Amino acid sequence: MKKIKWTLAIFLILIFGFIINVLLSTGFFRSIENKNDWNTVVTIPLIGAEDIMVSHTDSFAIISSTDRIEFPQVKDEVGELYHIDLRSGQYNPVSLTDHYQKQFAPHGISWHKKDSVYIIAAISHSLEDDCIEIFSYNGNNMRHQKSIYHEKIYSPNDIVMVDENQFFFTNDHGNKEGIGRLLEDYVGYAAGNVVFYNGKEFKIVANKIAYANGINFDKKRKLLFVSSPRDFAVHVYKVLSDWNLDFIESIDCGTGVDNIAFDLAGNLWIGCHPDLLKFASYAKNDSDYSPSEVIKINYKGKGDYTVSSVFVDDGKMISGTSVAAPFYDKLLIGTVKDKKMIIVQR
Repeated sequence: MKKIKWTLAIFLILIFGFIINVLLSTGFFRSIENKNDWNTVVTIPLIGAEDIMVSHTDSFAIISSTDRIEFPQVKDEVGELYHIDLRSGQYNPVSLTDHYQKQFAPHGISWHKKDSVYIIAAISHSLEDDCIEIFSYNGNNMRHQKSIYHEKIYSPNDIVMVDENQFFFTNDHGNKEGIGRLLEDYVGYAAGNVVFYNGKEFKIVANKIAYANGINFDKKRKLLFVSSPRDFAVHVYKVLSDWNLDFIESIDCGTGVDNIAFDLAGNLWIGCHPDLLKFASYAKNDSDYSPSEVIKINYKGKGDYTVSSVFVDDGKMISGTSVAAPFYDKLLIGTVKDKKMIIVQR
């Protein structure tokens, strides 16, 4: 009898420890206090504006917008890429892909500018298969170039182009369903990765990342930044001459980091989910709100960086922020599945 009691006690302690670990590691106990010293310039009714790319030279933004019903995806969803002119002050979204007939639900996006043409890559999801869609955009017309399918594109989240033919992308999960998926989401089992495509072949260049999410490449410093919202961290890698990665360090951010954008000074701006359990409830339509946060990272080198929280909202102004793209004194803030994005200014 004593042996049974001890076994039961140990089991209960383990369960209790597991629950506490999940709550601590997902931000459950964090107090969300609104922090907003920005002025709202405009609220734009674009649903699920999950990723945003800004051109400082040509003064426009491309927005990846998808009507996400539930996450993880339960049925095929519909989305488009939109253009917003940042010079006119009107900020009217114009669809660039309304003529595209194929199933298209864009997620992470990136571009490479060649001469006056932007080569745009977009992660696209469907229940049948995920792929990477490649478009060209000259400022007037968007043309579809090709669809890229491969077995290593199995849970793609975000992408960053390094030239017109090569790119890195993240797979946020190693398991699409079952106990493996459960362990990744709630225990923090690290099965995500980073894949490099050289125009012909795919190669995993970093693995064992807990929910590999946003990714961006600092071309001047040859640094690759990868966000891990499940670890509340941004991983930093040196990109070698053969496009392999040399891990440098992990930046503790204290929040669920998502997409990464750069300002002109090379600072990182990241849309974040400070409470991952509330976000999970919101993503499954079990909650009306999910807290939002934007952080800024000034990264000077290994061990030399600052992390600043520059915007926090309890979700009632904007829920589930996934991206914060700076444009001079403005900030374009998008979300996973809210019905709007906002542009704010200091």
